[in-house]
Amino acid sequence: MPELKVDLVGVGLNATDTLIPLAAFPERGSKVEYSSPTILPGGQVATTVAACQQWGVRTRYVGKLGDDEAAALHRREFSRTGVEAQLVTVPGCASPQSLILVDAAGERTVLCRRDERLILQPTELEREWIVNARALHVDGHDTAAATLAARWAREAGISVIADLDEAYPGVEDLLENVDYLIVSRNFPTLITGEPQLEEALRQMRSHYGSVLTAATLGEEGVLAWNGKQFLHAAAYRVPVVDTTGAGDIFHAGFIYGLIQGWPLQRQLDFACAAAALNCTATGARGGIASVAAIEHLMATGLRYETTYNTLAVDASHVLGRR
Repeated sequence: MPELKVDLVGVGLNATDTLIPLAAFPERGSKVEYSSPTILPGGQVATTVAACQQWGVRTRYVGKLGDDEAAALHRREFSRTGVEAQLVTVPGCASPQSLILVDAAGERTVLCRRDERLILQPTELEREWIVNARALHVDGHDTAAATLAARWAREAGISVIADLDEAYPGVEDLLENVDYLIVSRNFPTLITGEPQLEEALRQMRSHYGSVLTAATLGEEGVLAWNGKQFLHAAAYRVPVVDTTGAGDIFHAGFIYGLIQGWPLQRQLDFACAAAALNCTATGARGGIASVAAIEHLMATGLRYETTYNTLAVDASHVLGRR
Protein backbone atom coordinates (compact mmCIF):
# COMPACT_ATOMS: atom_id res chain seq x y z
CA MET A 1 0.00 0.00 0.00
CA PRO A 2 1.56 3.40 -0.96
CA GLU A 3 2.59 5.68 1.87
CA LEU A 4 0.68 8.92 2.33
CA LYS A 5 2.44 11.89 0.77
CA VAL A 6 4.38 14.21 3.08
CA ASP A 7 6.19 17.49 2.51
CA LEU A 8 9.58 16.27 3.73
CA VAL A 9 11.21 12.87 4.14
CA GLY A 10 14.53 12.59 5.96
CA VAL A 11 16.99 9.70 5.66
CA GLY A 12 19.91 9.81 8.07
CA LEU A 13 21.22 10.00 11.59
CA ASN A 14 19.45 9.90 14.91
CA ALA A 15 21.13 9.85 18.31
CA THR A 16 20.38 10.03 21.99
CA ASP A 17 22.35 12.99 23.35
CA THR A 18 23.71 13.08 26.88
CA LEU A 19 24.56 16.74 27.49
CA ILE A 20 27.15 17.51 30.17
CA PRO A 21 27.53 21.22 31.09
CA LEU A 22 31.06 22.32 32.04
CA ALA A 23 32.55 25.62 33.14
CA ALA A 24 35.43 25.04 30.70
CA PHE A 25 36.69 22.28 28.43
CA PRO A 26 38.83 19.86 30.50
CA GLU A 27 42.61 20.01 30.31
CA ARG A 28 44.42 16.80 29.55
CA GLY A 29 44.85 14.69 32.69
CA SER A 30 42.49 16.85 34.75
CA LYS A 31 39.48 15.91 36.85
CA VAL A 32 36.33 17.96 36.30
CA GLU A 33 33.08 17.92 38.23
CA TYR A 34 29.77 18.40 36.46
CA SER A 35 26.13 18.68 37.46
CA SER A 36 23.42 16.28 36.40
CA PRO A 37 23.52 15.37 32.69
CA THR A 38 20.51 15.88 30.46
CA ILE A 39 19.41 13.10 28.10
CA LEU A 40 17.57 14.25 24.97
CA PRO A 41 16.82 13.03 21.44
CA GLY A 42 19.07 14.36 18.68
CA GLY A 43 20.80 13.38 15.45
CA GLN A 44 21.28 15.43 12.28
CA VAL A 45 18.39 14.42 10.04
CA ALA A 46 16.08 13.40 12.88
CA THR A 47 16.41 16.87 14.43
CA THR A 48 15.86 18.67 11.12
CA VAL A 49 12.72 16.64 10.49
CA ALA A 50 11.43 17.26 14.03
CA ALA A 51 11.83 21.04 13.65
CA CYS A 52 10.00 21.11 10.31
CA GLN A 53 7.18 19.06 11.84
CA GLN A 54 6.90 21.57 14.68
CA TRP A 55 6.48 24.35 12.09
CA GLY A 56 3.54 22.57 10.45
CA VAL A 57 5.41 20.67 7.73
CA ARG A 58 4.22 17.09 7.19
CA THR A 59 7.25 14.88 7.72
CA ARG A 60 8.56 11.33 7.55
CA TYR A 61 11.79 10.05 9.10
CA VAL A 62 13.62 6.95 7.87
CA GLY A 63 16.37 5.58 10.10
CA LYS A 64 17.71 2.71 12.15
CA LEU A 65 17.62 2.03 15.89
CA GLY A 66 18.53 -0.66 18.36
CA ASP A 67 16.00 -2.21 20.71
CA ASP A 68 16.97 -0.38 23.90
CA GLU A 69 15.46 2.40 25.99
CA ALA A 70 17.08 5.00 23.75
CA ALA A 71 15.10 3.58 20.82
CA ALA A 72 11.93 3.78 22.91
CA LEU A 73 12.72 7.45 23.64
CA HIS A 74 12.95 8.21 19.91
CA ARG A 75 9.76 6.34 19.13
CA ARG A 76 7.88 8.22 21.84
CA GLU A 77 9.20 11.55 20.58
CA PHE A 78 8.30 10.86 16.94
CA SER A 79 4.81 9.82 18.07
CA ARG A 80 4.41 12.87 20.33
CA THR A 81 5.41 15.33 17.63
CA GLY A 82 3.49 13.65 14.80
CA VAL A 83 6.49 12.63 12.68
CA GLU A 84 5.76 9.53 10.61
CA ALA A 85 8.64 7.21 11.52
CA GLN A 86 9.79 4.35 9.30
CA LEU A 87 12.30 2.69 11.60
CA VAL A 88 14.45 -0.38 11.06
CA THR A 89 15.16 -2.16 14.36
CA VAL A 90 18.33 -4.14 15.10
CA PRO A 91 17.69 -6.70 17.89
CA GLY A 92 20.26 -6.81 20.67
CA CYS A 93 21.89 -3.58 19.54
CA ALA A 94 22.39 -0.28 21.39
CA SER A 95 20.99 2.76 19.59
CA PRO A 96 23.32 5.63 18.57
CA GLN A 97 24.65 7.64 21.52
CA SER A 98 26.38 11.01 21.75
CA LEU A 99 28.12 12.46 24.79
CA ILE A 100 28.13 16.24 24.40
CA LEU A 101 30.35 18.49 26.50
CA VAL A 102 29.01 22.05 26.61
CA ASP A 103 31.28 24.78 27.96
CA ALA A 104 30.25 28.04 29.61
CA ALA A 105 30.16 29.84 26.24
CA GLY A 106 27.72 27.24 24.89
CA GLU A 107 30.23 25.62 22.52
CA ARG A 108 29.80 21.86 22.30
CA THR A 109 32.21 18.97 21.78
CA VAL A 110 30.62 15.72 20.63
CA LEU A 111 31.74 12.15 21.35
CA CYS A 112 29.80 9.63 19.25
CA ARG A 113 29.14 5.91 19.51
CA ARG A 114 27.36 4.03 16.74
CA ASP A 115 27.34 0.27 16.18
CA GLU A 116 28.15 -0.70 12.57
CA ARG A 117 24.97 -2.78 12.52
CA LEU A 118 23.07 0.51 12.60
CA ILE A 119 24.28 1.56 9.14
CA LEU A 120 21.12 1.85 7.04
CA GLN A 121 21.43 -0.40 4.01
CA PRO A 122 19.95 0.35 0.56
CA THR A 123 18.02 -2.93 0.73
CA GLU A 124 16.25 -1.66 3.86
CA LEU A 125 14.72 1.33 2.05
CA GLU A 126 11.27 1.31 0.49
CA ARG A 127 10.92 3.44 -2.61
CA GLU A 128 7.45 4.61 -1.56
CA TRP A 129 8.93 6.17 1.59
CA ILE A 130 11.02 8.45 -0.59
CA VAL A 131 8.99 9.34 -3.66
CA ASN A 132 5.79 10.21 -1.75
CA ALA A 133 7.25 13.51 -0.58
CA ARG A 134 7.99 16.98 -1.89
CA ALA A 135 11.57 17.10 -0.61
CA LEU A 136 14.26 14.69 0.62
CA HIS A 137 16.88 15.57 3.25
CA VAL A 138 20.00 13.45 3.83
CA ASP A 139 23.18 13.78 5.88
CA GLY A 140 25.24 11.27 3.92
CA HIS A 141 26.43 9.18 6.87
CA ASP A 142 24.70 6.04 5.58
CA THR A 143 26.11 6.94 2.20
CA ALA A 144 24.87 4.07 0.03
CA ALA A 145 21.31 4.31 1.36
CA ALA A 146 21.33 8.11 1.08
CA THR A 147 22.55 7.86 -2.52
CA LEU A 148 19.82 5.43 -3.51
CA ALA A 149 17.18 7.61 -1.83
CA ALA A 150 18.53 10.67 -3.65
CA ARG A 151 18.43 8.88 -7.00
CA TRP A 152 14.83 7.83 -6.43
CA ALA A 153 13.96 11.38 -5.46
CA ARG A 154 15.65 12.83 -8.55
CA GLU A 155 13.80 10.37 -10.78
CA ALA A 156 10.52 11.49 -9.20
CA GLY A 157 11.31 15.21 -9.57
CA ILE A 158 11.74 15.70 -5.82
CA SER A 159 14.19 18.28 -4.45
CA VAL A 160 17.16 16.82 -2.54
CA ILE A 161 18.87 18.73 0.28
CA ALA A 162 22.09 17.52 1.91
CA ASP A 163 23.83 18.39 5.19
CA LEU A 164 27.44 17.22 4.94
CA ASP A 165 30.54 17.78 7.04
CA GLU A 166 32.65 14.74 6.12
CA ALA A 167 33.79 13.20 2.83
CA TYR A 168 32.38 9.74 3.48
CA PRO A 169 33.56 6.93 1.14
CA GLY A 170 31.35 7.03 -1.95
CA VAL A 171 30.00 10.49 -1.16
CA GLU A 172 30.66 11.78 -4.70
CA ASP A 173 27.90 9.51 -6.05
CA LEU A 174 25.57 11.15 -3.54
CA LEU A 175 26.70 14.67 -4.44
CA GLU A 176 25.74 14.09 -8.07
CA ASN A 177 22.14 13.65 -6.91
CA VAL A 178 21.82 16.66 -4.58
CA ASP A 179 20.04 19.88 -5.55
CA TYR A 180 20.78 21.98 -2.45
CA LEU A 181 24.21 21.18 -1.08
CA ILE A 182 24.54 23.02 2.26
CA VAL A 183 27.71 21.95 4.02
CA SER A 184 30.06 22.83 6.87
CA ARG A 185 32.77 25.47 6.46
CA ASN A 186 35.59 23.03 5.64
CA PHE A 187 33.73 20.64 3.35
CA PRO A 188 34.06 22.63 0.08
CA THR A 189 37.85 22.68 0.38
CA LEU A 190 37.89 19.06 1.54
CA ILE A 191 36.01 17.86 -1.54
CA THR A 192 37.56 20.16 -4.16
CA GLY A 193 41.06 20.87 -2.85
CA GLU A 194 40.43 24.58 -3.46
CA PRO A 195 41.40 26.66 -0.38
CA GLN A 196 39.34 29.75 -1.32
CA LEU A 197 35.79 29.20 -0.08
CA GLU A 198 34.04 31.18 -2.80
CA GLU A 199 35.87 29.34 -5.57
CA ALA A 200 35.31 25.98 -3.87
CA LEU A 201 31.55 26.64 -3.76
CA ARG A 202 31.63 27.54 -7.46
CA GLN A 203 33.53 24.36 -8.29
CA MET A 204 31.18 22.16 -6.28
CA ARG A 205 28.12 23.52 -8.05
CA SER A 206 29.73 23.23 -11.48
CA HIS A 207 31.09 19.72 -10.95
CA TYR A 208 28.05 18.13 -9.31
CA GLY A 209 25.29 20.07 -11.06
CA SER A 210 23.66 21.37 -7.88
CA VAL A 211 21.06 24.12 -7.92
CA LEU A 212 22.79 25.71 -4.92
CA THR A 213 25.99 25.23 -2.95
CA ALA A 214 26.40 26.86 0.44
CA ALA A 215 28.61 26.74 3.53
CA THR A 216 27.50 27.48 7.08
CA LEU A 217 30.06 29.65 8.91
CA GLY A 218 29.05 29.80 12.57
CA GLU A 219 29.00 33.41 13.78
CA GLU A 220 29.67 34.55 10.18
CA GLY A 221 26.34 33.06 9.03
CA VAL A 222 26.12 31.39 5.63
CA LEU A 223 27.51 31.98 2.16
CA ALA A 224 25.64 30.57 -0.86
CA TRP A 225 26.31 30.38 -4.61
CA ASN A 226 23.38 29.85 -7.01
CA GLY A 227 25.37 29.92 -10.24
CA LYS A 228 24.78 33.63 -10.87
CA GLN A 229 25.52 35.40 -7.63
CA PHE A 230 26.74 34.93 -4.09
CA LEU A 231 24.28 35.55 -1.28
CA HIS A 232 25.26 35.98 2.34
CA ALA A 233 23.23 36.02 5.54
CA ALA A 234 24.88 37.08 8.79
CA ALA A 235 24.24 35.20 12.02
CA TYR A 236 22.02 36.74 14.70
CA ARG A 237 23.29 37.78 18.13
CA VAL A 238 21.53 35.88 20.91
CA PRO A 239 22.48 34.73 24.43
CA VAL A 240 24.05 31.35 23.67
CA VAL A 241 23.39 28.44 26.03
CA ASP A 242 24.22 25.46 23.80
CA THR A 243 25.20 25.30 20.12
CA THR A 244 24.18 21.65 19.80
CA GLY A 245 21.88 21.20 16.79
CA ALA A 246 22.44 24.68 15.35
CA GLY A 247 23.35 23.31 11.93
CA ASP A 248 20.43 20.87 11.97
CA ILE A 249 17.97 23.65 12.72
CA PHE A 250 19.60 25.84 10.06
CA HIS A 251 18.83 23.13 7.51
CA ALA A 252 15.29 22.86 8.85
CA GLY A 253 14.81 26.60 8.39
CA PHE A 254 16.16 26.45 4.86
CA ILE A 255 13.87 23.53 3.98
CA TYR A 256 10.88 25.28 5.53
CA GLY A 257 11.50 28.32 3.33
CA LEU A 258 12.04 26.13 0.28
CA ILE A 259 8.70 24.42 0.80
CA GLN A 260 7.03 27.82 1.24
CA GLY A 261 8.53 28.99 -2.06
CA TRP A 262 10.39 31.93 -0.50
CA PRO A 263 13.19 33.84 -2.26
CA LEU A 264 16.63 32.46 -1.47
CA GLN A 265 17.74 35.41 0.66
CA ARG A 266 14.68 35.05 2.90
CA GLN A 267 15.34 31.31 3.21
CA LEU A 268 18.89 31.99 4.38
CA ASP A 269 17.85 34.71 6.84
CA PHE A 270 15.09 32.53 8.30
CA ALA A 271 17.50 29.60 8.65
CA CYS A 272 20.05 31.79 10.46
CA ALA A 273 17.41 33.12 12.85
CA ALA A 274 16.01 29.64 13.56
CA ALA A 275 19.51 28.31 14.29
CA ALA A 276 20.30 31.25 16.57
CA LEU A 277 17.18 30.81 18.67
CA ASN A 278 17.86 27.10 19.06
CA CYS A 279 21.18 28.03 20.69
CA THR A 280 19.34 29.83 23.51
CA ALA A 281 18.28 26.55 25.15
CA THR A 282 19.78 23.16 25.95
CA GLY A 283 19.88 20.33 23.44
CA ALA A 284 19.64 19.80 19.71
CA ARG A 285 15.89 20.52 19.78
CA GLY A 286 15.62 22.54 22.99
CA GLY A 287 15.26 25.95 21.37
CA ILE A 288 13.11 25.24 18.33
CA ALA A 289 11.16 28.49 18.21
CA SER A 290 7.83 29.22 16.57
CA VAL A 291 7.75 30.66 13.06
CA ALA A 292 6.45 33.91 14.56
CA ALA A 293 9.36 34.11 17.02
CA ILE A 294 11.87 33.44 14.25
CA GLU A 295 10.37 36.15 12.06
CA HIS A 296 10.41 38.55 15.02
CA LEU A 297 14.14 38.00 15.43
CA MET A 298 14.60 38.57 11.70
CA ALA A 299 12.79 41.89 11.99
CA THR A 300 14.36 43.17 15.20
CA GLY A 301 17.50 41.19 15.99
CA LEU A 302 21.10 42.33 15.87
CA ARG A 303 23.61 40.42 13.72
CA TYR A 304 27.27 39.61 14.07
CA GLU A 305 29.68 41.67 12.06
CA THR A 306 31.42 39.51 9.47
CA THR A 307 34.00 39.79 6.74
CA TYR A 308 31.26 38.71 4.34
CA ASN A 309 29.04 41.72 5.07
CA THR A 310 30.70 43.67 2.27
CA LEU A 311 30.51 40.81 -0.21
CA ALA A 312 28.62 42.05 -3.26
CA VAL A 313 25.60 40.05 -4.31
CA ASP A 314 26.95 40.31 -7.83
CA ALA A 315 29.40 37.44 -8.41
CA SER A 316 31.73 39.83 -10.20
CA HIS A 317 33.02 40.89 -6.78
CA VAL A 318 34.50 37.43 -6.30
CA LEU A 319 35.49 36.92 -9.92
CA GLY A 320 37.46 40.12 -9.86
CA ARG A 321 39.68 38.79 -7.08
CA ARG A 322 40.66 35.64 -8.95
